[in-house]
Amino acid sequence: MAYGVPGFRIGHVTDGEALTGCTVALCPPKTVGSCDVRGSSPATRETALLAPDKTMQEVHAIVLTGGSAFGLASADGVMKYLSEHDVGYQTPWVKVPIVPAAAIFDLNLGSHSVYPTASEGYRACEDARESNSLQGNVGAGTGATLGKWAGADYRMKGGLGTSTATDGDLVVGCVAVVNSVGDVVDAEGRVIAGAKKDGEFVAPKTGLRLLSRENIPKATNTTLICIATNARLSKVHAHRLAQRAHDGVARAIVPAHTSYDGDIVFALASGSVEAFFDVVAELGAEATARAIRSAAANARSAGGVPGVAG
Repeated sequence: MAYGVPGFRIGHVTDGEALTGCTVALCPPKTVGSCDVRGSSPATRETALLAPDKTMQEVHAIVLTGGSAFGLASADGVMKYLSEHDVGYQTPWVKVPIVPAAAIFDLNLGSHSVYPTASEGYRACEDARESNSLQGNVGAGTGATLGKWAGADYRMKGGLGTSTATDGDLVVGCVAVVNSVGDVVDAEGRVIAGAKKDGEFVAPKTGLRLLSRENIPKATNTTLICIATNARLSKVHAHRLAQRAHDGVARAIVPAHTSYDGDIVFALASGSVEAFFDVVAELGAEATARAIRSAAANARSAGGVPGVAG
């Protein structure tokens, strides 16, 4: 399903050879944003600015990227693009684009020396459009893997997924980049993609996945979420929306928020529709779970790691 939130545009750059890429969400004017970081090893930029007690209210773009901390440089290209288009926070001297960013570690698949740069960030902006239906091995999800709780040898391909949930004029959309320790499961708890050995999922019938502490890839796992809505929200409520979207992460990834994951949710609100917050939050959690499942279902095999989509 396309992202499809009015006013927001999504763009990607994909390097199918090095197995990395970046994704940008460009925001309409006066978008309010916040985030909730629950990962133990996040690779981020400008996230402190999004705390509900900080004075900055505007967000102009969000960058999701591969390349670990190296890939955060792609946000420089997004800032350049926005500056050229006269977008940013107005100071007495110049407009400064507010561009928070977060990265996954994908340097253990494909090339470990190629990562998104400012050039890729700029090109992702040029690619940005409102109805972007690309999923799977695209953008920041190109080098993602999942199901590493039993060890890296049993992982499957992760990727990027999108989903949109609506209630009348209210729209909440999610872009998810799934590079998790945990398996991705459906609404009934059945594994869609995850740790697999000899053609069978490793998850025990009890559903209790006890991490293989000796073999799990440390500091290399992250699920990145970008929620956007046309609802009118304060920055405090945008922060709460980011918190509630983590419910969607836990619905679709088992286990979620482990000590080895760098999970983060960005939440953006353009403010064009009046809505009851708890409706927005539940739509956000559901859109998040659906986007994660879609990322796993659309991931194709790459770099010797099998994907659900072949």
